[in-house]
Amino acid sequence: MCYALCMSTQAERRTATIAAILASARSLFRARGFEATSIDDIAEGAGVAKGAVYHHFESKEAIFTQVLEAVQAEIQKAPPPPTAMEGDLADQIAAGVEHYLLTASEPRYRRILLIDGPAVIGWRQWREIDDRYFGAGARMASAALLGPGASPAEAEALTHVMMGAVMEAALVCATSTDVKRTARELADVLRRLLKGFVASK
Repeated sequence: MCYALCMSTQAERRTATIAAILASARSLFRARGFEATSIDDIAEGAGVAKGAVYHHFESKEAIFTQVLEAVQAEIQKAPPPPTAMEGDLADQIAAGVEHYLLTASEPRYRRILLIDGPAVIGWRQWREIDDRYFGAGARMASAALLGPGASPAEAEALTHVMMGAVMEAALVCATSTDVKRTARELADVLRRLLKGFVASK
């Protein structure tokens, strides 16, 4: 009984320590950026010793990767506006992309996801994480646009094209002085491209 209770308490302390480290890191990464944040800063913000940080994470990059994963998960769960379901499929996809661009460009996400993300973990891993959270939806959209006669290879090719376009659009929005206007313009271009693509089939 005592052993089980002690183990439970130990697991709870571990979970609480990791959560505190990630919360501290996220706040600092958002405010200062990755390069200007040290492990000492993270430990101080979490209220733990520096050794405790290294006990749970092998490096600052490992902490950043978990923070980035959490950001992507939050953005994925952010509900789109009701207007995103209006119009045809191209309209809906474009509206969803505009919503993503606006959400990803919010101050709480922008630096971590769009500015430091690709530089810290590298383009390949950054794209892998993006694909893990948004790839399934992009593949469903591609298959719907192409119709039942399309091959899996065609659907995958269209998925890569769309996700590449959205990634580039997100990076453009990250440095825009008018994010709402930029997101709207980029989403409108995607809408017209998709409508033209459907019409040409």
